[in-house]
Amino acid sequence: MSNLDDYRIEARNWLASMAGMFGCEARHGLSHEDDLALGREYMRARHDAGFSGINWPVEFGGQGLSHIEKVVFETEEMQFGMPVGYFGISLGMPVPILMRYGLGENGEHLPWVKERVLRALRGEEIWCQLFSEPAGGSDLAGLRTRAETDGNGWRLNGQKLWTSWAQYSDYGVIIARTDPTVAKHNGLTYFWVDMKAAGVEVRPIKLAGGDSHVNEVFFDDVRLEDSQRMSPVGGGFAVAMATLMIERYVATDSGGFGPHLDLFIDLMRRLEVNERPALGDGRVRSAIARNHAMRAGLDSITTRAMLMLQAGMEPGPEGALNKLVSVRSRQKLSELAIDLMGADGLQFDPSASQKQDWGSSWINSPTGRIAGGADEMLLNTIAERILGLPQDHRPDKGVAFNQIPA
Repeated sequence: MSNLDDYRIEARNWLASMAGMFGCEARHGLSHEDDLALGREYMRARHDAGFSGINWPVEFGGQGLSHIEKVVFETEEMQFGMPVGYFGISLGMPVPILMRYGLGENGEHLPWVKERVLRALRGEEIWCQLFSEPAGGSDLAGLRTRAETDGNGWRLNGQKLWTSWAQYSDYGVIIARTDPTVAKHNGLTYFWVDMKAAGVEVRPIKLAGGDSHVNEVFFDDVRLEDSQRMSPVGGGFAVAMATLMIERYVATDSGGFGPHLDLFIDLMRRLEVNERPALGDGRVRSAIARNHAMRAGLDSITTRAMLMLQAGMEPGPEGALNKLVSVRSRQKLSELAIDLMGADGLQFDPSASQKQDWGSSWINSPTGRIAGGADEMLLNTIAERILGLPQDHRPDKGVAFNQIPA
């Protein structure tokens, strides 16, 4: 038996021992607040057991292992429905960016960075990512939230939209316009912000599935110290792109954060098509085969990207394929499952997990096709950066932002 097999067995045994306290059944019917409290307990227990920050450096409270162990653990964890969703964005993008760019003038990590990272790993603090705006979603460089100099710091004003878990976040990373007189990509600066600071207002948005995990966030003369700046002045777009390159791999899995393919197969074992077992129907078997091949391919792309990150390299634009294909496929597979269930497919439980329930997965799929980059933007990325096709005409390219008609 290999060391990886030993690790899988160790992870599975620990998760099984925690399932009664933190798994799907324990969470069913809980309010968001109670579920979050349970999630914090789970994150502490996971950290104490040595399963947090699996592929992060030991100096940041991680385990110093490889991405392979991380995938193994998360594959096992996914089956138990643990309350980790509140922390996915935090540990997926903002905190890794903090580890990478939270540096002082001497190039060393600022003293408080390791403390923040450790508290995030233990679920004691949550970070959000403040990028999208009402007039600047897929076009991140078109944002209008502004940060203006104020003594030895900055004054932040504007609005962000679709910010996941902002209502529970302690801190956030944010990109704002600091110079409107230059081309739109060149006048942006990257900061971190205290979500409890004076002038920050968070308003949850209720989605079609009954969930309110996304928010609009308003900033009214919010004070930022210059020590909260994480990029050179005007150099924020490069840091934002580094965040998005990570997001393309973290913001989804090969199943698009929908039910595992095994759950579809289990469902087909119980259903019939034309009075015959559904699992014997050629169309059903074809759908299973296509999804298996697709998910295996996307897992390979993700593994390659994570190995590149570990080697100090930047992952490529292939993450756009992961995001685009996985969520589209999840939506189609969920629709097929509902159709084959007949009248039973019309039942809807707003508290059901998107990873366990086909109805919840289907109705929430459109959110996944917008969050982290809409389909249309991802298709442009694939066309231009993977296939090498020419760019569309962009009349605002090279034009000072304040000269672009609003």
